[in-house]
Amino acid sequence: MIPALETERLILRPMTMSDWPAYEALMASDRSQYMGGPLSRFAAWGLFCHDIAQWQLMGHGALMMEARGSGEVFGQVGINHGPLFPEHELGWFVYEHAEGRGYAFEAARAFRDWARQDRSLPSLVSYMDQENTRSARLAERLGAHLDVDAARPDPKDIVYRHY
Repeated sequence: MIPALETERLILRPMTMSDWPAYEALMASDRSQYMGGPLSRFAAWGLFCHDIAQWQLMGHGALMMEARGSGEVFGQVGINHGPLFPEHELGWFVYEHAEGRGYAFEAARAFRDWARQDRSLPSLVSYMDQENTRSARLAERLGAHLDVDAARPDPKDIVYRHY
């Protein structure tokens, strides 16, 4: 079962087909540069399906950040694992119109806490491009620290460990 989590301002809810157009547009844009993009429609669809399929396969996956009350969607928070990720990864993205308003912090903190309490995951990491300073600052704000010895899917990535 895919949970719906609530924070002060957000509902973290399962992905639906109505989320696809904005997701596809983000992945095709330069904003996806730190996520391997820009991506083709085919590659973006694969990631979209991956984010949903992990719930069935791993017991975790991605949730969309939706504003309580208005239903406006701000981005996504997710926990990734499996053959492409050495450890459970806490990740996020925010759509441009919602950037800088603290939504990713609020969502990532809630999902991190859920992963620890409901899934008993002992550790989470965040993999990121070395140039993605905004995500690095967010990881630090969440209390994560650089882990230079951690395995990583891309040798150029940096890894933040959430304690």
